Amino acid sequence: MAVRHRLIRTPPHTVWSVLEDGTRYAEWVVGTATSKPVHGHWPSLGSAIGFEVRLGPLSLTNETVVRRCVQGEILELEAKAGPLGTARIAIELRPWGDHCLVIVDEHPLRGAGGLVHNVAVEALIQLRHRAMLARLATLCETQEAEAEHHRTLGQVVSTDPAPDGGGPRA
Repeated sequence: MAVRHRLIRTPPHTVWSVLEDGTRYAEWVVGTATSKPVHGHWPSLGSAIGFEVRLGPLSLTNETVVRRCVQGEILELEAKAGPLGTARIAIELRPWGDHCLVIVDEHPLRGAGGLVHNVAVEALIQLRHRAMLARLATLCETQEAEAEHHRTLGQVVSTDPAPDGGGPRA
């Protein structure tokens, strides 16, 4: 079971906004060339994103399905990898002061991936997670910096949820 974490220097709601945008999946998931929502409304339970992995002239398409979602906190996915089987990927967001601690936990669920899972495969998953979390951090921190740049000078932004239960108040 590969577990990795990273402190992303943005509030959790910024990280969640990237995770809940199904069109941005390929931007932070390592190895994915393209992605698009294919079933349901991402990230609702049972919704899916189709993705493409390119290896030279080869192109493989599969999908990732939401198996559990706690809005703003937990996203559990089942990534299908054709003949290799499926993997469970759990992403947890925890507030850490003004920032967000992101924890990723991945392990084989079904198929051949579980049969060949060993220390070497675990090391490769750890390297992939390191790169994936770095990409996610860059996206979130860039998005937050751009939002900060566009705020009206002197505008105070609360990190408390808005009275309607939505995102942060401005």
